[in-house]
Amino acid sequence: MSTTRQPADVPARSKRADALRNQQTLLAAAAAVFVTSGVDAPMREIAARAGVGLGTIYRHFPTRADLVVAVYRHQVEACAEAGPTLLADAASPLAALRQWVDHFVDFLVTKHGLANALQSDSGGFEALHTYFLDRLVPVCAQLLDAALNAGEIRPGIGAYELMRGIGNLCIGRDSDPRYDPRRLVELLLQGLQRPQSS
Repeated sequence: MSTTRQPADVPARSKRADALRNQQTLLAAAAAVFVTSGVDAPMREIAARAGVGLGTIYRHFPTRADLVVAVYRHQVEACAEAGPTLLADAASPLAALRQWVDHFVDFLVTKHGLANALQSDSGGFEALHTYFLDRLVPVCAQLLDAALNAGEIRPGIGAYELMRGIGNLCIGRDSDPRYDPRRLVELLLQGLQRPQSS
């Protein structure tokens, strides 16, 4: 009986994998378009960037709000998944923390329009904000702990506090292109570093 089922299962799995790939491609395309054209960009622009028809977008995301929420979640997941990878691959825990903070600043600066678009639905926005914190605070904490254990940073700063501080430094980037929060974020990270003994 299992031999008759196996061929039927394989195409179903393959179809699910294709659908997931299509969805990931759509989310990446939508994120890129939202950065350049804002969250009100025409769906045609997103479809063209993803190389799909409009029907494909609406099949995955029936409304613009569905797409905006999915892009926001997709970006949070990418930032969350980057933490452990950077910690494993970087030259030091502090280097991993710096690279992750770069990802986090990218998320905050380039995805601000998503949050603004979602704030009209306060209940939905609150749920997404909780999801954002639940996914990213533990990742930041892991990076801070590793850098602390390696003797690279001073003790006493929590992940939420650091993320909140970085978030506050990123406010205003959308309204003033002359303001680059990365310079101030770099000063913040320098202040975290333990002084080198001479």
